[in-house]
Amino acid sequence: MALTTVQEVTGPESKHEVFVPPPPVIITPCDPWPRPYVLEDGLRKVAPYHFTYNTYCKERWRGRELLDIFATEFRDRPQAYYKDAIECGKVVVNGLQVPTVREIIKNGDVISHTLHRHEPPVTAQSIGIVHEDNDLIVINKPAGVPVHPAGRYNYNSIIEIMRAERGHGWNPLPCNRLDRLTSGVMFVAKHPKAAEKLCNQIQGRTVKKEYVARVIGEFPEGDVVCEQPIMQISPKLGLNRARASGKDARTIFKRLAYYPAVARNDKASSILSSDTRTDKEKIRDSKMVWKSKEGFSIVRCLPLTGRTHQIRVHLQYLGHPISNDPIYCNQLVFGPSLAAGDNLSDDDDDIISRLSKMGKSHVAEALAYHDEMVEEYNKKKAEKMTGQLCEICDTPLYSDPGFHELGIYLHAKRYACEEGNWEYETPLPEWALPPAGMVGPTDVTADTDPLASVDKGGELGTQQIGMHTP
Repeated sequence: MALTTVQEVTGPESKHEVFVPPPPVIITPCDPWPRPYVLEDGLRKVAPYHFTYNTYCKERWRGRELLDIFATEFRDRPQAYYKDAIECGKVVVNGLQVPTVREIIKNGDVISHTLHRHEPPVTAQSIGIVHEDNDLIVINKPAGVPVHPAGRYNYNSIIEIMRAERGHGWNPLPCNRLDRLTSGVMFVAKHPKAAEKLCNQIQGRTVKKEYVARVIGEFPEGDVVCEQPIMQISPKLGLNRARASGKDARTIFKRLAYYPAVARNDKASSILSSDTRTDKEKIRDSKMVWKSKEGFSIVRCLPLTGRTHQIRVHLQYLGHPISNDPIYCNQLVFGPSLAAGDNLSDDDDDIISRLSKMGKSHVAEALAYHDEMVEEYNKKKAEKMTGQLCEICDTPLYSDPGFHELGIYLHAKRYACEEGNWEYETPLPEWALPPAGMVGPTDVTADTDPLASVDKGGELGTQQIGMHTP
């Protein structure tokens, strides 16, 4: 066999993979320590400070204009502020100023926003310790304090307050999340292994959770089951509603106590006995079903699924919303019916529009603050824009929140392991105790335990009222 020379065939020049470093980001000008807390008038305030947000492009932001993202996703400031911030370089993409507010955002982009940060005040109430060992701290979270830094809150969060108390290098690891307005049992791990163990239990639905709520009117006796699916209507506003096309959700409710309305004083009675309403006002009031629901009930709540705002939405659907809920018990947002029994209406855009005005041009008042006899002080002393601007950054300033805005009547009272290995519980909050001059339970009782229904294999009593999905 003859040997022949074969000319080497040259292809395209091979390319080696080159490491591309992540885009540069802005570094916060300072990390004040100790934290700039100011405690006054029962509130924990934070002195304004400079801060830089660094955010990777979210999937829903891809292909959208930069100004459009800020205008639709963030409520903190008006669109005119964000336009100016982009044009003057306070908002940059991948560390560089963009040529136009219409810059298209792509996957992998990092958006940085440096600003003079103004945090809302929260309650000055201390974080209660229910239990602590080498692995875990079980706390009684105060109402009105967010768990994680988010939105307008940073140092006024459970994580940062605990860090300020225990040292800059301490890293708390929350294992369950409560809404900002909700109080009660929360788990904070001291190291990743403990966090992973408890998170797996909670995610695996092997942990029973019980809440207590204070709702308008006389809640029915017996086991009340709500199985209405829940859908998120607005990610920006955190608004959810009962919707037949939503995600499965199931909650068991059981009344602990009912307290009738307290008789009004002589002056108030004389005012109310003389009906000065016009015919139009009488027709309007006749549609307000909630006005006939006098007094309030303390209800034990067992969520069997974990949808956002599940208990609040289900109580609204049942016609007994939490009495000081600024969203789901807000007549200015949901109208006279407060959306009781509504899972089909197509008024979501109107609801979103009205809710977006709360805390800006309107006070975010719950139904309880529409009562004619409520003191004007509580109506006026609520967080909203004052019309004044910060001398440093021209940010519109908010007034301090009223104490009625710092939380809602919803409390995570008990968490228990299904296997019986552990259980943590807090006393009833003050708002769940009998009013002055009335007799009622000062703690939960076995016969009002919604957990008992599940412990017995899920069989519910004959007095249950079910609101089931068609």
